[in-house]
Amino acid sequence: MILVIGGTGTTGRLVTERLTATAHPVRAASRRASAGDVRFDWYDPSTHAAALDGATGLYLIPPVGDANPAPVMLPFLDLARRAGVRRAVLLSSSAIEADDPGLGEVQARLGRLFPQWAVLRPSWFMENFVGDHPHAVSVRERGEIVSATGDARVAFVDPADIAEVAVRALTDPTSHDTEHIVTGPERLSYADIAAILTDIGGRPVRHRAVDEDALAAYHELHGLPPDFARFLAGLDTAVAAGAEDRTTTTVADVTGRRPRSFRDFCRERLPGELPAGAA
Repeated sequence: MILVIGGTGTTGRLVTERLTATAHPVRAASRRASAGDVRFDWYDPSTHAAALDGATGLYLIPPVGDANPAPVMLPFLDLARRAGVRRAVLLSSSAIEADDPGLGEVQARLGRLFPQWAVLRPSWFMENFVGDHPHAVSVRERGEIVSATGDARVAFVDPADIAEVAVRALTDPTSHDTEHIVTGPERLSYADIAAILTDIGGRPVRHRAVDEDALAAYHELHGLPPDFARFLAGLDTAVAAGAEDRTTTTVADVTGRRPRSFRDFCRERLPGELPAGAA
């Protein structure tokens, strides 16, 4: 049985659905478990053993908003190993290396804890421009995207493509035992993103460039903890220096199909995001 930590989240839900559709035994775990799922809270160790009961595979989504999740994740991973989990797939980020503090420590330990493993390091999510993400809210309410990336480019990726890579890493007969940098098919600046949103949504969207300090303050103003706000702003500065200006063939190599473009993603998802009366 495969345990999906964060089974109601962006990729966790898709992984759970795909595993169910392909007849793989799966258990979704989240803080607010619904019928058929199990309650799991990274910060409540009393929920960990029951979630792991009978699990041999594990899909890991780190605790949201924690700039240093290693202190809560590593004890759980040790418990999972002792409980019989043999294959673990971790969702990390293309911006985080295995020798970085925080989540990087978890990446570095994964292959030493489990005989079968994979780390997914996706680029920025296309999903950031729909739903409740701050970028999406800013686009809907103010017609702007605020970033400290300048005119640098990012190969935004569809979470459905990430989920498909995750499912393959969890279920392929041969363990991947590697890091996968997962990107979309094209590198886009936030100005490019704004132009596509304008074109498909029918409402003007612009990119407002700010510096790292201003972006951290902006994130705090919109409810993020100060340390996480600063962490995210720092990632934008890294993007501005070219850290995400790349594409990979991971999606095609692992799944056998091309990743979805941002324009195609918007054609499917954006109509449901438009305010009443918008074109």
